[in-house]
Amino acid sequence: MRSVPSRALAAGFVLAVAGVGAWQFLPSATGTGDAIKVGTTDVASSLDPAGAYDAGSWALFSNVYQSLMTIRPGSADPVPDAADSCKFIGQKLTTYECGVRDGLKFANGREVTAEDVKHSFDRIKAINSDQGPAPLFNTLKSISVHGRTVTFNLNTRDATFPFKIATGAASIVDRESYPADRLREGDRADGSGPYVLNSFTAGSEVRLEPNDAYLGEADSPHAPVTIRYFKNSEELNAAWQDRKIDVAHRDLPPEVLAGLRPGLADTRYQQSGGTETRSMVFNVRKGSPMADRSVRQAVAAVLDRSKIASGPYQGTVTPLYSLVPQGVGSHSTPFFDTYPQPDAAEAKKLLRDAGVNTPVSFTLGLNVRGTNISEAAEIKRQLESTGLFKVKTESVDEWPEFQKAYAAGRFDAYTIGWIADFPDPDNFIAPLVGADSSMNNGFQDEAIDRLITRTQSFSDRSLAATDFRELQQLVAEEAPMLPIWQKKDFVVSRDAVTGGQFLSDGTGVWRLWELNWL
Repeated sequence: MRSVPSRALAAGFVLAVAGVGAWQFLPSATGTGDAIKVGTTDVASSLDPAGAYDAGSWALFSNVYQSLMTIRPGSADPVPDAADSCKFIGQKLTTYECGVRDGLKFANGREVTAEDVKHSFDRIKAINSDQGPAPLFNTLKSISVHGRTVTFNLNTRDATFPFKIATGAASIVDRESYPADRLREGDRADGSGPYVLNSFTAGSEVRLEPNDAYLGEADSPHAPVTIRYFKNSEELNAAWQDRKIDVAHRDLPPEVLAGLRPGLADTRYQQSGGTETRSMVFNVRKGSPMADRSVRQAVAAVLDRSKIASGPYQGTVTPLYSLVPQGVGSHSTPFFDTYPQPDAAEAKKLLRDAGVNTPVSFTLGLNVRGTNISEAAEIKRQLESTGLFKVKTESVDEWPEFQKAYAAGRFDAYTIGWIADFPDPDNFIAPLVGADSSMNNGFQDEAIDRLITRTQSFSDRSLAATDFRELQQLVAEEAPMLPIWQKKDFVVSRDAVTGGQFLSDGTGVWRLWELNWL
């Protein structure tokens, strides 16, 4: 099913490692017994897979839960994990069948069954949380179970479905512990992944212990892990400098990342191509100034991505001119083709021709994390310098509250990052601008939806390239979102820790089980 473009994506994930000699040591057979402390600003918003569609939560899910399929480091093809095998039935790509692996157990000791798999998917669609992953399964019609076989019935051809069930959205939960019609509350998680959740303090710390009963694709964990969450990059960096953490990932401050080099004392770092992107999302609901396409196009006409990249981010990000980033099959540059240079005169003409009075006042929402504040200040400066816009920035400290705010339409626009759920251009388009988008901005376009459906019908993904390029062009014309940048992925660790080069490959999976003491 994989095409040449997809293999190129896998090649883009090949690691560029500094201080490579240190990585050559093989991890010891057993660790010291001490927990490896990993720091991040990606806070887990929920322990329930039906209620989270964010990087922090999915990073945790990939360690405490299992999905039927998974993706190996540097690979573009899903392989069985909780399943012993999976395949499409027939040539229509509308029926997908998986056999559940024998011997799997949840952390509470209960056997994992095919009924648990069905329950896990059914409740995602039934609960349909604004912060959940239901949009990812818009092609899933129904699920049936026979013995240990699970059959997924799709309402249309979907060649990307094997990838979708390799994500955190497809985490398998215990049907006796997770309600069918509401999210599970509390600080426990009963999964069958490589780790068992020992304790969870929201927004602060997670303690994980190796799951001795784990059976699956991943290696057995080498050591306990403690995840420590930080409110911003500066706090994460302070913890790194004070040696309170052994590994730092997403995100150290740009000036720290820009200064990484071989020879730093007790510091190894790994840099991968990565396909993390960041965009400005427009609220197109009635009543918002962004409901007018000409206003969105005017913003696109004056945004100077290069100044954002070189200013707040100090060259650690690359300007992006499409929802599909560089390194991913079918990438094109429609926003650059349409707006090759920031042009205030063109923006003024767009607004004048549409009869829009200036300056256009709007609110720009952001989550207080990393470089978001200085990024928003630069966007505000650029737009207001034209005299065409008046921007009020509104920041929200906590990630879960920010999610609720943009889903409720509190902002006229907001900035948000995106990490691939799986390595296919579909994942940079369908969940963002397709029907029932996870962006919750009120946008829907029939032509875009038709093209998305058509791209999902090709088992040979290279055959969808033309449609993907047309999709990117349509998005540039309608401008429901404005891509800003894409960035590389950095993992920094102490000399005593091995396996950091496998922790992340930019796909959102956190392979904590690869970490070990030297």
